[in-house]
Amino acid sequence: MERVARYGKLTAHPARGAELADLLLAAAIALESEAGCELYLVNRQADAPDTIWVTELWRDRDALTAAQNAIKDGPETAAAMKLVAAAEMIELDLLGGKGVPPSPR
Repeated sequence: MERVARYGKLTAHPARGAELADLLLAAAIALESEAGCELYLVNRQADAPDTIWVTELWRDRDALTAAQNAIKDGPETAAAMKLVAAAEMIELDLLGGKGVPPSPR
């Protein structure tokens, strides 16, 4: 199965970026026990404190789908989405890099 790599860009409502980041960092902690999630990084854009980037790496599409289904109706997800003014998800083709074996091409 092929890994799934993604970048998520979440722009919070004005002055709500720190609150959104805290919720996403809590999600990262919850994902520590999720074997299918290989990487979940939360970053704040240096020149835009209300813009939060999430870098994700999943073992495969099934692992991503299972995690999405587990949280989609949860109160944490609803609380985070109330803070989001705009969101964009970019799916990537993982080629490899330090700490990550290359995906088969």
